[in-house]
Formats: sequence, structure tokens, C-alpha cells
Amino acid sequence: MKKHLHFHGGAIVLNPEAVLVIRVPDAQILRIMSRFLFMAMVLVTLPTILRGFSSISQSSVSKFGSASGSENMEQLNLVLHETKKEALKGLEDVLLEPPRQRIIKSRKYLKKIKYLPELLGDSLEGYNRRLFISAGLLSKENKGVIEWFERNYPKKDTKFEIHSLLFVPEDDNDVSAWLSKHVKEEEYVVMKAEAEVVEEMIKERTIYLVDELFLECKNEWWQKKGKRKKSRRAYWECLALYGRLRDEGVAVHQWWG
Repeated sequence: MKKHLHFHGGAIVLNPEAVLVIRVPDAQILRIMSRFLFMAMVLVTLPTILRGFSSISQSSVSKFGSASGSENMEQLNLVLHETKKEALKGLEDVLLEPPRQRIIKSRKYLKKIKYLPELLGDSLEGYNRRLFISAGLLSKENKGVIEWFERNYPKKDTKFEIHSLLFVPEDDNDVSAWLSKHVKEEEYVVMKAEAEVVEEMIKERTIYLVDELFLECKNEWWQKKGKRKKSRRAYWECLALYGRLRDEGVAVHQWWG
């Protein structure tokens, strides 16, 4: 007796004794398909994984109740750190020589900047708090930086808290102290800061609180108002600091003022 397949609204209904046979691809095709699906899942969930893991509290970690549990968490943290570093390879290339002002002010140069939310496909909606911090010597300078951020940064229709910090060169630790008091690791932080401040943040281990950084490094031929002014820092030192920040997992950009 023949068994029939019935279609109801696009669905297939089998008689109780019917046998449905599905032809599947060969093993090689299945392996390719499985790898493709795995990579798709990683790309879709990476932003959530990176930020979600960082929000796990120490009390949650202690629930594992063993040293091996802590070791597993450390290994997972290392894997996530390396995964983020891989994504940061999509950042714009570092300029190996100081550019002219007319170049860095051009729209073409601004379009080359690869922002972190775009690299990770992050909507920024999953964060309880988003901050932009401008740390500089002058309030007027910070105001210009904040205006630039409002015009150019991909905020993805989310709201950012704006903070302007003035620091004294002799006491760069003020910025690290402020960050330690007012910022949590699970929050999304974008910052513009000068090299002296950033070096102190690395020393004080507060740099890990920053997700994306615009680094201002006044080098030996720093340009201002069309004139080059001699400074104490060699340009290769600026490049070395940039590389160190990349190694720390910070999405860092060169800031030219």
C-alpha cells in the first residue's frame, strides 16, 4: 500500500507508517558546511562574548570551587584576548612618518579610520554605560576633541557620557586615579589622551579599562599652526608606544590634533 505525503500550508504531514528519505551531501561537503556555519556563529557572537566575559564577577568565578576552574577561566580569557587582537588587525595602518597637516585634515584620511564598533560588528546596545573621555592640558583643546567625537564616531544611535579631564604634566596619575574610581571594566570606554598620560595608565594597569584610544604623541617635529616645533620625544618612540598598546589589546589610533 502506497504512503502519501500531504502538504498543509507549506508543511509536510506524513502518514504514520510513511518513511521519509533525505539525500545528504558527501562527507567532504558536510565538513565544509560545518566549518562555514562555525565561522558564521563566531562572527555573530564575538561582540557579545568579548564583553559578556569581561562582566563576569569574581564571585561568579569562585562558584567553580576549584583551582582547575580558575585555570580554565584564565585560559578562556587568554583565548578571548587573542581573538580580539586578531580583529584589531583590521585597524588602519600606522603612519611611519609624521604627516603634513593638510593630509590629516582631509576627508580621505578620516575615511581610513577603522573604528572598533565597525571592526567587531558591535551595536553598542549591550553596555549599561558608554563613555568618551578627553584628557588634555587645556579645556579649549578638550572641547575641540569632543566636538570631533560627536561628529565622527559611530555611536550606533546610543548615548555616550562625555567627560573632559584636565591633567597636570607633573601628576599624570590623576587620570588613572579618576578611571579607577569612575569606570568599570564591563563598560565601553573611548578615550583621547596624550602619550605621557597613556604611559602612566600602562604603568598603573588602568589601560585595560579603555576599549578604544586616540593617542596624541607630540614627537620631535610636532606640527602646530603650520610650523614644526622641536620636542623631546623621537617619532620612533611614538611608534613603539603605539605597538605596545596594540599588544595590550587596545584599539589605538594616531591622533594628530
